[in-house]
This record gives sequence, C-alpha cells and structure tokens, in this order.
Amino acid sequence: MNGDSPSFHLTPNLKHVAIIMDGNGRWVTERGLNRFKGHVKGTEIAELIIEECVRCQVPYLTMFAFSTENWSRPKREVDFLFALLEKHLNEKGNKLVEKNIRVETIGDISRLPSSLQRSIQKLKDKSQSNTGLTLIFGLNYGGRNEIVRSILKVLNSPALAEELKTTLDETRFSELLDTAQWPDPDLIIRTSGEERISNFMIWQMAYSEFYFSKLLWPDFTIEELHRAFQVYTQRQRRFGQVQDIATTAATDMDISL
Repeated sequence: MNGDSPSFHLTPNLKHVAIIMDGNGRWVTERGLNRFKGHVKGTEIAELIIEECVRCQVPYLTMFAFSTENWSRPKREVDFLFALLEKHLNEKGNKLVEKNIRVETIGDISRLPSSLQRSIQKLKDKSQSNTGLTLIFGLNYGGRNEIVRSILKVLNSPALAEELKTTLDETRFSELLDTAQWPDPDLIIRTSGEERISNFMIWQMAYSEFYFSKLLWPDFTIEELHRAFQVYTQRQRRFGQVQDIATTAATDMDISL
C-alpha cells in the first residue's frame, strides 16, 4: 500500500496494538519449504507491519516473538530464530532509530544468547530518547512466567513486601509487571485462524479487544492490519459498565418486587 498519508485513521482510544504472530510453520508446510524460510518470511512481514504502524501513528506495538514455551522446539530451530533476530537487529536497528522508534522488550531475556542480549541492549540504549512508536518485543515471554517473576521480585525484597501489605491493589500489582510503563493493549491481533491467547499478556488483556485473522503470519498484509483496526472502531468498549442509553432505560424501569 503506497501513499504519504495513512488510509486508516486511528481512533484516539487505540493506543496499544499487540500481535501474536502465528503460522510460520504451517506456511512452509503448505509450500513444501524448509521450516526456516517461514521465519525469514515472517520477519519480513513484521518489518512491513512495524513501518505501517509508524505511518498510522500507533503509539505502542507489541510483537510476540519468542515465548517461554518455544524452548521446546528443536534446538536447531531455536538457534536459528535467535541468530535471525540478532542479524535483523544489527542490520535494521539504525533504521528503527532513524524512524524515531523506541525499542523495548518484555520477558526474561537473561536466558537468551549473550550476543543477542548485547544487540538488544545496544538498540534499547540508542533508541531511548525516541518519541515515536514504542516497539516492544516479547522475548522468552510468557504471561504466567511474568506473574511468577513479579511475585518473586516481592519475595526477594523484604522492604517491598512490607510496603505492599498496605498498598497492594490491581494498579500496584500492574506496576510490578514487565509492562508497567505502558498502557494495556487495546487490540490484540492473532493470525493463522487460531482463537486462543497462548499465555500472552494474560493480566494485561483483561479488557482488550481481539481480532482473529485467518491469514498465516507470512501472508499477513497491511490491508488485513487496517481491517483489524476497522473492526476495532466498531466495537463498544464498556469495561464492565453499561451504555448511557441502557442506564437511562434502567432508571425508567419499574424494578419493584
């Protein structure tokens, strides 16, 4: 999709888009290709979607790149994924910085290869002063693991544990999570036709809207991204409340027993 201005204008309440990028394996299976080629193609699509989110002025974009469960894949595939990510960050990192993108991560990156950790930290440092899109990669990330790590953070700090005895509520607990400095996702997109969350941001998505795309991630397009945005604009987000019209109607009802 070409043009100098976005063909879709975000609504003010769509601040954070999160994507579960699923389907690389099925994409290569359907084509009889080497499994690694699916990850390469998926990386190319990720780059296009990041650029489009910049163009559409999305404030926050989270991309689920490697889960805590992905360690169960064959070691050759895991090693390839890490090498591909490191290569991409080293080669494309300056481009992200030039586009005013701030790069962040969620997840326990201490288990990643040391060279990849260095590449990640270098890009984080170079992009910290950027004010455009905040691009968050989920790396060795799992929603349950994140909650456990947050609890361990409290247990390992007697002073924090004592403070939380009187201050702990949902807001305070959110401040212990990897995502503390960012808003919860408004829209979560999952590709490949699967309709499950796969241990992704299980605390943060309490009131997120979902868009399940039938497209495999390597087939995902800018048009499909815009379709997800459009569907989001048609949703009514009430956060457990009722609409004004419903409230008015209830007031006029005879509720006597």
